[in-house]
Amino acid sequence: MGLATATVRKLTPGCGAEVLGVDLANPSNSDMETIRDAYRDYGVIFFRDQKLTPEDHIAFARRWGDIDINKFFPANGKYPEIAEVRKEKDQFVNVGGGWHTDHSYDIEPAMGSILVARELPDAGGDTLFADMYKAYEALSPGLRKTLDGLKAVHSNAHVFGAAGAYKSSDQASGFKGESLVGEAVHPVVITHPLSGRKALYVNPAFTTHFEGWNAFDSKPLLDYLYTHASRPEFSCRFEWKEGSVAFWDNRATWHFAINDYHGHKRLMHRITIAGGPLQ
Repeated sequence: MGLATATVRKLTPGCGAEVLGVDLANPSNSDMETIRDAYRDYGVIFFRDQKLTPEDHIAFARRWGDIDINKFFPANGKYPEIAEVRKEKDQFVNVGGGWHTDHSYDIEPAMGSILVARELPDAGGDTLFADMYKAYEALSPGLRKTLDGLKAVHSNAHVFGAAGAYKSSDQASGFKGESLVGEAVHPVVITHPLSGRKALYVNPAFTTHFEGWNAFDSKPLLDYLYTHASRPEFSCRFEWKEGSVAFWDNRATWHFAINDYHGHKRLMHRITIAGGPLQ
């Protein structure tokens, strides 16, 4: 067992933390304990100056659970575990350019996502994150009580389906699986399996309506929750650099890839870790 070298530094008061002094290609058992605690407590953690090969990326992900092979994103060559999040110089639409959480449309949503920077623009391409623990805790007691009894429907058809947003954009050629779309129902407020804290679990990209409500009746309350949850005091902004890695908990955070680097290429490698049912 190696000596502990990893330390944790809060990124902003609103969201996230940096884990310093660790090599993700060869973390000690003590380092992994620090990383696990930070992941549980902060929802999204960041690493700098890493030199991960695709094999290292996969090995680190497997220390957390099974890998969820993405059915929509293009795979990275001989590594089906790795999905490419790519925007070419001549493309205008990016991937993930709005607040969302990955795989909420699955019956058992993803636990986490590990994103590694591979090619970056000279400037721009930051990612925003928001803390859904804090978003829930800041709601009024009456609204929390109302939400505690609700479930919501999540779907990916309008995003990844044959008539979805990506198929009608300049990202169309890179996406696949339009016949594999589906939906799931989850509690609007979940009790997180690691922390035991309550978190808001709806998101603008994939939540379509409350169970038992139509979309028209659902929209005002969902829009209010989306505006509330994206407030600056619950969020942080991560500036990508060569060697940067972000690891977020899809059950406790949202993220938003900023699309401000037209004319430049950005390539990220993402591995998604499988989760379980939400309660």
